[in-house]
This record gives sequence, C-alpha cells and structure tokens, in this order.
Amino acid sequence: MSSSDVAIRVTNLSKRYEIYANPRERLNQFILPRLQRLTGQSPKQYFSEFWALKDVSFEIRKGETVGIIGRNGSGKSTLLQLICGTLTPTSGRIQTNGRIAALLELGSGFNPEFTGRENVYLNAAVLGLSKTEIDERFEDIAAFADIGQFIEQPVKTYSSGMYVRLAFAVIAHVDADILVVDEALSVGDAVFTQKCMRFIRRFQENGSLIFVSHDTASVQNLCKSGIWLKNGKVEKIGTANSVSQAYLQYTLQEIYGEESKLISITHTAIGDETFAKETVSNVEPPQTIDYGAIAAVRENIHAAKGWKTGKAEIVSVALTRRVPGVERVFEGGEIVRLTIRAKAHESLQNPILGFLVRDRLGQDLFGENTLPFTNSLPVSIGLGVTFQAIFEFRLPMLPNGQYAVMASVANGDIHDHIQHHWMHDALIINVSSSKIRYGLVGIAFKRVQLEKVNE
Repeated sequence: MSSSDVAIRVTNLSKRYEIYANPRERLNQFILPRLQRLTGQSPKQYFSEFWALKDVSFEIRKGETVGIIGRNGSGKSTLLQLICGTLTPTSGRIQTNGRIAALLELGSGFNPEFTGRENVYLNAAVLGLSKTEIDERFEDIAAFADIGQFIEQPVKTYSSGMYVRLAFAVIAHVDADILVVDEALSVGDAVFTQKCMRFIRRFQENGSLIFVSHDTASVQNLCKSGIWLKNGKVEKIGTANSVSQAYLQYTLQEIYGEESKLISITHTAIGDETFAKETVSNVEPPQTIDYGAIAAVRENIHAAKGWKTGKAEIVSVALTRRVPGVERVFEGGEIVRLTIRAKAHESLQNPILGFLVRDRLGQDLFGENTLPFTNSLPVSIGLGVTFQAIFEFRLPMLPNGQYAVMASVANGDIHDHIQHHWMHDALIINVSSSKIRYGLVGIAFKRVQLEKVNE
C-alpha cells in the first residue's frame, strides 16, 4: 500500500510504564543508576515494567472504518492516545496523514473551570481551527450539542451526557480527516446517540474512522475491519465479523473457565468474508405477492464456523413451509417452521435450543430460544438422546441481501448457562429481487393511500 493511501500506519508500537513500589524507589531510579554507571557498575533497575502495548503493527487506509475491541486493560485507550499524540511511545512509529479529531475518555481535553463556550474555543484551537473559523462554526456546534444555557456554565457542573454532547459537537465541526471515537458514546441518551451515528455515517463516506466499543454488534454494524487487542498485543486482525466472532468465543471461554473448553470449528465457512455468492434469479417464484422478494434457504451446517464443548451438538437445522410451495423458496410474510435438532453426549438437566437471524454485518434481526417453554414445562435430556426444538413464526420481509441463521444448544438458565455448540451460519438465506426500501426488516402493507381531507 502506498503512503498516499494510508491514513494511519503503526509499526512495532510499544508503550512501557514504570511501576514503583514507593516514592523512595522512584528517587533511587532517578539518582543511583547514574552513579552506578559513573563508578563502572551495572546500573540497577528500581521499578517493575508494565507493557501496556507491545509490538503492535497495522495500517488503516484512507476512508476505512476499523473497530478495536478487547477487554478492559487490553491497551485500547493507550493505543488511541498514542495515535492522537497525547502519549509518547516507548518504541515504534506512528504515521498519520490528515487532521485527527478524537472523543476519548469522558471529559478529556476539557478544563473543568472553563465554561462550555470557552472549552469549545480551546478544543477547536487545539484541533487546528483559527479563532475566525471557530466563530463561524460556534452556533452550529452549540446547536449540535443542544445543552441550552449550560454552554455558558463551567463544565464541572455538567452531567456525563452533557460532557459527551459538547465534546462530540466539537469534533463534528473541525473538518477532520481521521475520527477516533472511544466508548464515550455509551453514556449519551438515545436521541443524541442517533444524531452522532448519523454524523458518523456521513463522515464514513470520505474520512477514516477508528471506533472502540465492547459492543461487537456496533463494531460489525459500523466497521469493515476489526482489531482485537489482548494484553497489549494484537490477537487478531481481519474483517469486523470474523474478529467479533473470535472475541465472542474468547469472552465466553473466560466466563466458563475450566468447566467447559470451547473448541473452534475451523471449516471453511460460507458465512463471513465469503458470504454465499449464489443468487436465486433462476427460481420461478409463486405469483402470490406483489413485493417480488424471493428468499432461498441453503443448509450450511457442515461448513458452519463456531465452537463446541463436546457435551452436545447440533445435527440439523431446517427452515420449511407450513403450507405447500416451492421447496426452500420463501417470499416473506408466510408462516414457516424452523427446526433445530441436537444430540446430547452428556446428560443435560436444562437444555436450551435457540437461533438468531443476522444480516451480513452480523446485526441480530430476530430470534428466539426454548426457555419460555421449559420455564413452565422443564425437560431433561439423557446421554445419547436426540432432541429438537420447533419454532413457528411469520417470516419477515427481508431486504435484498444475504443472511445467516445462528443456531446453538446450551444447558442452564437465562442467567447461568453454557453454550455447548454454537454455529454462526447453520443456514444461509439469499434474498433477491426485493422491493423493500426501508429498514432492516420489512412488512407487507395491506394499504397505502394518499388523499385530501378537506379542500
């Protein structure tokens, strides 16, 4: 990749912190190693090392959106601060092309004694705007933040939501080339979060975005690529979908501990970077609807990725019609039956079977599990027993695209359970010729009419 195509290039980046047991050790480190070198002795180290980042390397193209995920303490915030220049690396290099605007931890960059207005001028000036430019944009910034007269009050009186409103309003109006957003948006209210997401969508058309969140669904929704940081090192780089799936398995393994070992299923799956390519344009649809959507379902159970513990496994997943029609072809709006069949390799006291339908970005559209039934009518499964769950529902109208059905078998209850077999893409649904225009899931309208009420 040529340098002109790169927004951010990180090469062997490391950040070390020196941890001192007490103030005396800090003083010793400042004085004694120098004296030891002067006297020909090998200098002694009076601190322990903590590497927040170690040999991190990656590139972000111009116009690319990258999600960074990882547990608390994995080095995400340190990496962002190094990219933004608020920290100095111990070793390695960072190259950036363009103006960077960042929304990091809550209240960063604000002087609590200054008013909101004064902090707008301070932050925008740090980001490279002249006073004249800030004057021209101030009203727009204030309108975006929408905190009323509080903009004339010291920010130390602000709520966490007001902090975020003002901080995001500034970075949204500085014409940045690179936008860095940490998890601060999680404290905003729904209305403001939607406003921020609309801005981010517009920004993605031309700018480069680094988005940090514990919400893997948001990462998959917003980002093309993903980076998983673990203990200060890059654990995985890939598509946002593949990185999120790997991180989900890791976090569940951390929760389960030694109780159950999750073994990755490493088939070459069709549901991710190479989501099903075939279409169903050659299938003649039943002439019963006006929307023209055709959804063809293909079983993918033998190639599905995921994990298993070996204590239970899914053996089949099928989607069928309740009434006769073209096999494995659906229009949306009809009653369908999803059947998940599994086999127990150990006794299961509280088995759970469930599914989720996800779009190509990994967003959960709808799903269900058997807990509502077994809460009132408990069912236990013995060793070697095959069992199944049947879900009957009206299939939504799906916009044109490709979808995966995630299926799982677990044991436990809603608060404490172990997923014994998780399949990310047990079924692949291909929808073509769709006329649905709005939303993630559509409905068939019975009537749409425009009329005059009075003259």
